[in-house]
Amino acid sequence: MSFSHLIMQWYGENKRDLPWRHTNDPYRIWVSEVILQQTRVEQGLAYYHRFVERFPDVESLAKADEEEVIKIWQGLGYYSRARNMHQSARTIHHDNQSIFPASYDELIKIRGVGDYSASAISSIAYGEAHPVVDGNVLRVVARFEGIMEPVNTSAGRKKVKKLLSKYIDPAQPGIFNQAIMELGALVCKPKQPLCLQCPIQRNCYAFGKKLTGELPSLNKARPSKVRFFHYLVIYSHQEQEDYIWLKKRTGADIWKNLYDFPLIEAESELSMKEIELNQQWRDITGPYELSIDPVIETARHLLTHRELRVKFILMVSHDYYHPGYVKINLKDFHKYPVPRLIENFLKKVALRPGIFFKFPD
Repeated sequence: MSFSHLIMQWYGENKRDLPWRHTNDPYRIWVSEVILQQTRVEQGLAYYHRFVERFPDVESLAKADEEEVIKIWQGLGYYSRARNMHQSARTIHHDNQSIFPASYDELIKIRGVGDYSASAISSIAYGEAHPVVDGNVLRVVARFEGIMEPVNTSAGRKKVKKLLSKYIDPAQPGIFNQAIMELGALVCKPKQPLCLQCPIQRNCYAFGKKLTGELPSLNKARPSKVRFFHYLVIYSHQEQEDYIWLKKRTGADIWKNLYDFPLIEAESELSMKEIELNQQWRDITGPYELSIDPVIETARHLLTHRELRVKFILMVSHDYYHPGYVKINLKDFHKYPVPRLIENFLKKVALRPGIFFKFPD
């Protein structure tokens, strides 16, 4: 039997039961593919349900406020994915009366849609024979074909896509694409692949040559850049309510359009004395008297090619004001999209007696 027949037969018997496999709606397939670009299925499943429940079609997403879209997305990271989806939905709604593009050539024009997503959507929803190339697929093909050069490069991806163009079943391209991705996810794993369960192991170069540990060959990722964040968590208790100050991130940096705390960023970790001598400290605190909590929380947060070393300094003020920040009632915190780092910090400190005046000492 052929490569495509073997993996599609295996897929029919072993595929996971996932909601986007029960629809030909290109919008919902699009949502699932964008979520899964940088997210494991186990984590992405709950987000998919939440997203399509709130935004069941292009029109509802297009008419939503960006802040709400990002809030629904919160915790998935790579927030440009959500912003691009939102902008693309608005374009489709405005220019195409909310009718989703019906071909690879039209899909590839959508902001944030690359070759992988356009191939997946066009093959699954419209039956076009465009092979997908993601990390799972690169691994399967590199091992099967014995590709020695790095496959996570532009040239490597093109080589894999060219090979897949010969293998893809033109009658069932969507099934073929899902089958090879599923094979990579469940069997042809990065470490300790389950070769004895693989339907194509008989003709697999890496299996035959005992090279599954060496293949695929990958170019090494760039080393992480370390950034040092010192957050000033300014809170107050007024008229039996708890308030906190947030700042919206609007620059071309991580977490664009999400909210975090007033921030002092430095080239290295600063002591409390160094923080108080920093010009940014004076810009943030202004003429107000702030009482500093004796306990300073620290955290380490990893992003793609970045490592954040974070210090949270809790501060109390009953009359603080800053025109560049937003004062919110803690009861309304759930309405604001924030990075997972910020959400985790607040959950942690809220358990400490006395924090935000909610719990007795």
